[in-house]
Parts: sequence; C-alpha cells; structure tokens
Amino acid sequence: MELFVKERSDAPDGFFEAEAAGLRWLADAAGIRTAHVVEVSPGRIALERIATGRPDAAAARAFGAALADTHAAGAAAFGAPPPGWRGDIFIGRRSQPALPSARWGVFYAAQRVQPFLAPAVDAGNLEARDAAIVERACARIAEGAFDDGEPPARLHGDLWSGNVLWSPQGVVVIDPAAHGGHRETDLAMLALFGCPRLEDVLIAYDDRRPLRAGWRERLPVHQLHPLAVHAAGHGPAYGAALVDAARRTLALAG
Repeated sequence: MELFVKERSDAPDGFFEAEAAGLRWLADAAGIRTAHVVEVSPGRIALERIATGRPDAAAARAFGAALADTHAAGAAAFGAPPPGWRGDIFIGRRSQPALPSARWGVFYAAQRVQPFLAPAVDAGNLEARDAAIVERACARIAEGAFDDGEPPARLHGDLWSGNVLWSPQGVVVIDPAAHGGHRETDLAMLALFGCPRLEDVLIAYDDRRPLRAGWRERLPVHQLHPLAVHAAGHGPAYGAALVDAARRTLALAG
C-alpha cells in the first residue's frame, strides 16, 4: 500500500490521534469511505494514498447516499467525540471543544461558533460591533430557535471540498473533525466551499434520507461554524461573510 504521511513537530497533544479516531469512527458507519489509517503516533499519521479520479454524476450520487448512511449511524450526543476520545478535537490547526450536550443549539453556539469570535476580533478580521451581531445569533440558536428533534448525526465535521477526494473508486474523505451534530451542518459546508457535482450529491442524499423542509434556507445557520473558523485566521472577507450569515440567521429565527 502506498502511504501518505503527515508530520508536525509542533502538533498539539492528540492532534493526529483525534484525526485517526474520527476517520475510524466514520468508517465504522459503513457509509462514506474514509482514508485508511495505517499508523498514528504523536506528531505523525500515515494514511493510504488515494489515487486521483474525476468527479462524475455516478460518484456524486453514491457519495450523497453514503453520507446519508453515515449521518444516520448517529452519535451519543450533540458534541460527542468518537467513542473513547477525551479532550478537544481539531478543525484545521485549531482546537475546538467536544463536550456532549442534549440540545443541538446549546452545543452549536457554545462549542462551534463562539470559541472563534475572540480570535477573529484579535486577528483584525471581525469588528467588535460585528461580533456582537454574531453573539445575538448564537443566543437565538442556544435558546432553541433551530432545535428540531432530529437525533445527533455522525458528522465528518470539516466537509469542505478539499477534504472530499474523487478517486477512480469513488469519493474518499479525509481530515475529519468528527463529532455528533446536526446533519445539515455537513451539507452546509459542502455548499459553502463549492463541492463538485453538489446537486447530484444533495439529490441522492435526500432520496436516501429526506431532509426537513426549509433546509436550504437554514444553510446560513450551519455555515456560521466554518465561517467563524475562517474569520479567526483567513482574512476579513470571512468576517464579513460571518456577519452576513448571522444577520440571515437572526431573520430566520424571527
């Protein structure tokens, strides 16, 4: 097996180990295919190397159906990390909490949006007055404005197009921030960063496990997390997009 090896001499404790735990947990769902973990140790992970293929409609539809199956495999709670994992998980190079919660809105606001606001302000990518708008949106989310009774889904958690690899055998996903969350969050991240053949993916997903009415209108709610992460380190354009998503969230919350 040809390997792809990642190493970081400055990796925080558990950095690659959390990635490995997430990949294995997602693979256990027998839905989406994940890169196989060959070896993991502090500061290093070795994965199977994925051959490059071309996006096509058949692969996209298979991915959409498989993603629905992975989500349906569920999680112990909102915010719950892979079984047996303790401590933070990571999205990109940033840590984020993974603390089980009975309510999605409480979890999402406190663990997926708010932790990145102060770093975004400190970086100069988000004005303090705009951070207050995002905080208002978080308050409405935490109050339950978007809680809908859906059970915790088994999320990839960082499902942007760069983590969706198109191989000759179909889609393989890498670099998860796996946890229990709302299934619309994975779909919102695919939409935010331009997944190839997105409509084929979404149609197949909805055919396998129908989405609740109005899910497209709720995309800004679920995009607050990735936008907050990017506002913390990738420039003021993401800060502006975050505030726009917060305003749209407040409009939806009524």
